[in-house]
Amino acid sequence: MVGTMKSVNISSARKAIRELLLGQKLASLATCETKQPYLTLVAFATTHDLKNIFFATKKHGKKYSDLIKNKKVSLLIDNRTNLTSDFNRGMAVTILGQAEELKTSLRNRYLKLYTKKHPNLEEFAKSSDCSLFKVEIHTYRIVSHFQQVVELHITNQA
Repeated sequence: MVGTMKSVNISSARKAIRELLLGQKLASLATCETKQPYLTLVAFATTHDLKNIFFATKKHGKKYSDLIKNKKVSLLIDNRTNLTSDFNRGMAVTILGQAEELKTSLRNRYLKLYTKKHPNLEEFAKSSDCSLFKVEIHTYRIVSHFQQVVELHITNQA
């Protein structure tokens, strides 16, 4: 990961992202079939290395259709409480990446990660009309303290 802003502590940024992603269960997912973005809420899980996020969706909906036609996605995850203190203490992370529908063994492997975080969604996620998507993350854009912006880029190196 590489910080694009000066005096960024990469380790603290990674820690803050990890804590946010572990502490939150829902993300706003932006897809775009053609020229118009479409936002939905998704329950998500992430890998410890912060390189991938997973979510489940029905195979016969707009979200699924958009993802098949255009794999570029954005997710927003935040810790807002709808209090005035959010302006100074709130944090939001925009995630840019590419979605891929998982098949067979990869699906089964990451479905365990997903259902561990969301045991209440296990029946939904394992149903035959549901698909599991993996988002390969390219960029994290973190906004904290109202206007402090940090950008981290994910490399394909292990």
